[in-house]
Amino acid sequence: KKYGIPTAAYETFADAGEAAAYVRANRKYPLVVKADGLALGKGVLICEDEAAALAAVKSIMEDRQFGASGSRIVIEEFLTGPEVSVLSFTDGKTVVPMVSSMDHKRALDGDRGLNTGGMGTIAPNPYYTPQIAQVCMETIFKPTVAAMKAEGRPFKGCLYFGLMLTPDGPKVIEYNCRFGDPETQVVLPLLESDLLAVMQAATNGTLAQTEVKFSGQSAACVVLASGGYPQHYEKGKPITGLADGQLPGGGATVYHAGTALADNVLVTSGGRVLGVTAVADSLFDAVAAAYGAADQIGFEGLHRRSDIGQKALAAL
Repeated sequence: KKYGIPTAAYETFADAGEAAAYVRANRKYPLVVKADGLALGKGVLICEDEAAALAAVKSIMEDRQFGASGSRIVIEEFLTGPEVSVLSFTDGKTVVPMVSSMDHKRALDGDRGLNTGGMGTIAPNPYYTPQIAQVCMETIFKPTVAAMKAEGRPFKGCLYFGLMLTPDGPKVIEYNCRFGDPETQVVLPLLESDLLAVMQAATNGTLAQTEVKFSGQSAACVVLASGGYPQHYEKGKPITGLADGQLPGGGATVYHAGTALADNVLVTSGGRVLGVTAVADSLFDAVAAAYGAADQIGFEGLHRRSDIGQKALAAL
């Protein structure tokens, strides 16, 4: 807000009465009401009308539905449009975006069910055109790096931009200062430059003189999750189809997220168990290869989405 970087219009409140007055003055719905503290991703309420928004303010600030994290709240504009994840390298001065990606957050097909850490990804994201990339560079990426420098907090490393392509142009939904999961599983396989050399350039401040090259191919990742994720799920289920952690026939890379060895047997030990990633010349082929590889892996209660990449293919 301070540096004019496009994001959802918002106000922050520490007083329930002031928050309620702001809600009553608002004419645009839906409206988003959030607990300002950490609430494990649950402290966000999307309100369709004034009554729901006032109830949300009461529930968070007075009834403390999310505990102490609700002592302050954020009320913000509800944004619509395709979401895009853009990871980038920065040395504090120069910012070099990586290839764009699309995450699939909901647990069930058709973007239904609970939000998860990500049920699969594809790259590049077809909604993220060269024209939109240029707008993001000038209005979001460069101003963000410059703003951190101006604050006396220059940032070096991997800067993650979570964007929404709204009817009013690209806006920031979130920042993160790390590689995102499972976006990284489709972005880094497309990197042709040496990752260590790029990391050293980001550290040494020489990113402007360093080539960062990505292939023109596409990648898809299908997450194999435990049944019941993201809520209650069992662990310790033996995993079949892998040899030394990978598919014997190759054709895809299997990333381990929630696995363990029990008496030398590979078993599940988390909600998101494996990420199966394939790279191909087209997105259609990458998606087909990722699912073909995923079909060879099994464990009791295995849950996966069957429509990873379909929205992107429809956009193409």
